[in-house]
Amino acid sequence: MVTKEDVIEVLKKCSDPEIPINIMDLGLVYGVDIEDEEVHIKMTLTTPGCPMGAMILDNVIQKVESIDGIKKAEIELVWEPPWTPDRISKK
Repeated sequence: MVTKEDVIEVLKKCSDPEIPINIMDLGLVYGVDIEDEEVHIKMTLTTPGCPMGAMILDNVIQKVESIDGIKKAEIELVWEPPWTPDRISKK
């Protein structure tokens, strides 16, 4: 059975090409839920007009759907709360 931690580890391999930080440490992911063989990810981008937005979202879907036991990944793109640099992990 796939766990939330399994999905988070895969999300750590997805980065914003303009900022060399993975999307988890960047603070773009607000939530991950797993139901049966589907993953629902609630996330944002650094700005609504992010030029790499489509690439980031496609990368997330591809990587999560490559996990054994996951048949579908879905992203809910949200703008509230807005992303700020304060969300970047201090690690």
